[in-house]
Amino acid sequence: MTKLNKAYVEDVLSSWEDPYLESNLLDAKAVKEITAENGQVAVTIVLGFPADGYVAKMQAELKTHLEQDDLIDQATLNISWKVASHKVQKGVKQIPGIKNIIAVASGKGGVGKSTTAVNLALALSAEGATVGILDADIYGPSIPRMLGVSTKPESLDGKTLEPVVSYHVQSMSIGYLIEEETPMIWRGPMVTQALEQLIGDTRWKDVDYLVIDLPPGTGDTQLTLAQKIPVSGAVIVTTPQDIALLDARRGLKMFEKVEVPVLGVVENMGLHICSSCGHEEHIFGQGGGERMSDEHEVDFLGSLPLESRIRADVDEGKPTVVSEPEGRVAQIYRDIARRAAAKLSRQGKEYASVFPSISITN
Repeated sequence: MTKLNKAYVEDVLSSWEDPYLESNLLDAKAVKEITAENGQVAVTIVLGFPADGYVAKMQAELKTHLEQDDLIDQATLNISWKVASHKVQKGVKQIPGIKNIIAVASGKGGVGKSTTAVNLALALSAEGATVGILDADIYGPSIPRMLGVSTKPESLDGKTLEPVVSYHVQSMSIGYLIEEETPMIWRGPMVTQALEQLIGDTRWKDVDYLVIDLPPGTGDTQLTLAQKIPVSGAVIVTTPQDIALLDARRGLKMFEKVEVPVLGVVENMGLHICSSCGHEEHIFGQGGGERMSDEHEVDFLGSLPLESRIRADVDEGKPTVVSEPEGRVAQIYRDIARRAAAKLSRQGKEYASVFPSISITN
C-alpha cells in the first residue's frame, strides 16, 4: 500500500518545474523541509533569487499541484528567498558590501543598454533585493539623469564615497562628480583607474546585486572589468537587426573568454505598437535575440517593445519600473530580473567570504 511520507511528497514535487529555475525544486536544492502525515503536507522552500512578485503565484500553483494527488488532502507551503554570493573569476577578490556583480553589456551603442540596466536594477529592487548600480560609462555617464538625481556623493572619512540613493537603489557614477556637460577627455589608463576607484572606494551597503552599466564595445573598460572586478554574471542587450546581433555576439564571446558566465540575452525594441492605431510592426526585425540565444546556448531573458514611453521615463528621471510599476513594460523588466537572478542562483556559491583568513606567525 502506498504511504504518504517525505519520499512520496518529493516524488510529487519532482514533476513540477519552476519556470525561472527551469528545473524542479529538488534539483535546484530549494526544498528545505517536508512533513507529511494523515493527508497533511507542509513544505518549506527557500529560493536563491528575489521573488516578491512571484511567491504568491508560485504558492498557488504548487498548492494546486500537490493537492491534485490522491493521498494529499491539504498542502501548506512556506516560500521565502535568500540571495547568496556566487563565484567570480579566478584570482579576483570579492568587494566588501557586495554579494554579486552583474555586468550589463552590448556590442554597440544605441540598443538601449543603459535604459535596460537601470530598469533591471530597479526591477531587482522591486522584487525585494538590496541593489546598487554603477555607471561604468566614464565618457558618457547617463545613470544620474535616468535616476533623477544630481547631488554630489558625500565622503564621511575623506577617503571613501557614500553611494547616492534613488528609488531605494544605491548608485555611483562619474556623472555625480562632474558637471553634466563636461567632456571626459581621458586616455584609457585614466578611465580604467577611475572605474576601479568608483567601485572600490564606494561604501556599498549590503548589496545583493550590483548592476554595472558598461559602455558599448569590448575595449579597456570591459577588459578591466573582466580582469580586476569580481563579476558573477553578464547580461547582453541587443536589438533584433543583424548588425546589432553581430556586435552583441562579440560581447558574448568576450565574456566567455574571460570566464564570466553569460546569464542571458535581452532583446530591446523587439516590437513597435503604434500609439495611435495599435498597428504592430517589427521595425528592427523579428526573433534575432532568440536566435542568438539558441546559437550560443544561453538563456533568452525576454523581449522589450519599442515604446516612446520607456525613453520618456528615463529622460524624466523616473524609469518605467517606478513610474508605472503595474504596467506591462514594468512587468516584463521584473520577469527579466527574476530570470537573470534565478540563472545566477544555480551557479556555484562563493565561500571565501564565509571562512576567516588564517595566518600563521612564529
